Amino acid sequence: MENYDLIIIGTGSAMNYINPIFDSKPKMRVAVIDKDEPGGICLTRGCIPSKILLYPAELIREIETASIFGIKLEIKDIDFLAIMERMRRRIGEDIEAIRNSLADDPYLDYYHESAEFISPYTLKVGEKTLHSDMIFLCTGSKPSIPPIKGLEEAGYLTSDTMLKLTECPKKLAILGGSFIAAEYGHFFSAMGASVTVIGRNFQFLPQEETEISRLASMKMSEYMQIITNHEAIEVRKEENGQKTVVARDRNSGKEVKVTVDEILVATGRAPNTDILHPERAGIKTDTQGWILVNEFLETSQPNIWAFGDANGKYLLKHVANYESGIVYLNAVLKEKVKADYHAVPHAVFSCPEIAGVGMREQEAIEKYGEKRILIGLKFFEDTAKGSAMEIRDYFVKVILDSEEEKILGAHIIGPHASVLIHQIIPLMYTESKSPEPIMQGMDIHPSLNEVVTRAFYSRLPLEHYHHFLKHIGLED
Repeated sequence: MENYDLIIIGTGSAMNYINPIFDSKPKMRVAVIDKDEPGGICLTRGCIPSKILLYPAELIREIETASIFGIKLEIKDIDFLAIMERMRRRIGEDIEAIRNSLADDPYLDYYHESAEFISPYTLKVGEKTLHSDMIFLCTGSKPSIPPIKGLEEAGYLTSDTMLKLTECPKKLAILGGSFIAAEYGHFFSAMGASVTVIGRNFQFLPQEETEISRLASMKMSEYMQIITNHEAIEVRKEENGQKTVVARDRNSGKEVKVTVDEILVATGRAPNTDILHPERAGIKTDTQGWILVNEFLETSQPNIWAFGDANGKYLLKHVANYESGIVYLNAVLKEKVKADYHAVPHAVFSCPEIAGVGMREQEAIEKYGEKRILIGLKFFEDTAKGSAMEIRDYFVKVILDSEEEKILGAHIIGPHASVLIHQIIPLMYTESKSPEPIMQGMDIHPSLNEVVTRAFYSRLPLEHYHHFLKHIGLED
């Protein structure tokens, strides 16, 4: 048996504080384990490869708007293979650099193997048995595959396997109506595919505010078909090699059939605990298999910590990075710091782009009551820069507590939403969470930033806000 002072499972965010760990405890013996290519999901098959692919799609969407401004352009060819190879080359270089760094690091032992618990604090890794009184579990997640009749036989892509494509399918069905579906629907349709998204939720992008989801669906339906409130019940392999998805309306029971060349399953993520077997170590999980942690990110087994996708709280790289710092403080420096999720930002890199931070409207109502909530709203087109860019219909929504005059949340749909939201995020990490700094500061004029500032000046009571949404067709 090999004894270590620390065992780390995962080479993504789990490795963020490896240098400070060695600085604070230079004699520590550390084992790092990862069954996959090193670098974590974000680098190897998540955020980084998808965003490398999405930038060409973004360029195509920009070019398509050129005629509005009197510029005649024509896209003569889209080299799908070159776009995919560029992505694979870029992430391959980073993976190789990390692999070499791990292999050459004299202060740790790197195991490119699967790990499974055989007892508390003891793991089987390949042919070896490893033990440590301190373990970091940053085991990531994997695509969740629904039990649809005929799906396995027909074959399908996931967000992992589609990264190996060399040809763009002419017709693509995406099962699922959330972030991955929106982003890859944008990508493949820009590459020239006919895309149909089939989601079981009544709302496209159900994690977003209803009015943002509705507008996103309206805009994205211009370049792909979006079917909501439908359950995929069967996939049939046709004689010509195509695949037919049969989906049933969850209310009426009426069935629709979509015949495509390929299917991308984007129905969520699942934990990797079936490989890890945490139950053998006395580590509790929830009913889905995500590892349960306390507010300090410690599992039910003392001195074993779980963060990133492993705990199932927020499947976002920046949250995993944040949590890695909390674990470093608590596990290594022996502090008692609670994880704080009151202002977790996110973005959907679709077209249009979407971003949000903090509470959604319904959450704010449930906590503070309707009378205390004010909604600030501003449309991009009502600013000089937005007008110059011919931006129509997109907006910034801010949610405020009128009694304490603090920001509870913010949601943006429109160009550069993932950038604009950062005007608000820092304010939500101040003690007061007050909007005053952004309201009293100077915006460059004309700039898109003005739409964020003006949203705080355009406040409406909830009743008036929803009356306005009905007037513009974003609410029934």
